[in-house]
Amino acid sequence: MATQVIVLNGGSSSGKSGIARCLQAVLPDPWLVFGVDALIEAMPGTGAGIEFAADGEVNVGPEFMALEAAWARGIAATAYAGARLIIDDVFLGGGATQDRWRGVLDGLDVLWVGVRCDAEVAAGREIARGDRVRGMAEKQAEIVHQGVVYDVEVDTGRAEALECARSIAEAVVSGSP
Repeated sequence: MATQVIVLNGGSSSGKSGIARCLQAVLPDPWLVFGVDALIEAMPGTGAGIEFAADGEVNVGPEFMALEAAWARGIAATAYAGARLIIDDVFLGGGATQDRWRGVLDGLDVLWVGVRCDAEVAAGREIARGDRVRGMAEKQAEIVHQGVVYDVEVDTGRAEALECARSIAEAVVSGSP
């Protein structure tokens, strides 16, 4: 079976979104991108159950978890309907988050990709972006990978987004990570 879904997991400012855009350019056929940032932007300002602390800590409550679960099921439905997808996410729960995705993507051919980046590099990107709470990139750099099993791993501190995308695309096209 050909890969239907690519899941990119990495901390804030690790380079997932850049890789996703490059994947769309290098992969055959059209691929849709769904990113957790879009989910957060779609949420109301209050009552969504997600809090960003001044030190970069991200806390999610049951309201957020319910909305995120609905979002994930909607994304999965799009894949089941035949679209090829790239999911850009931050597994705050590490392996438990991957297990939730495995549940909604059951039956689909999924390529799990770890997007790594040294905390210092991600922190520098975070400052340059100016649209994140400072400290988030450093706090998430390693915890998002704990307990997660990948088919492919890339490091955006050592390779540009396009080179990372080409490595991922090679696994998709060849059918073997």
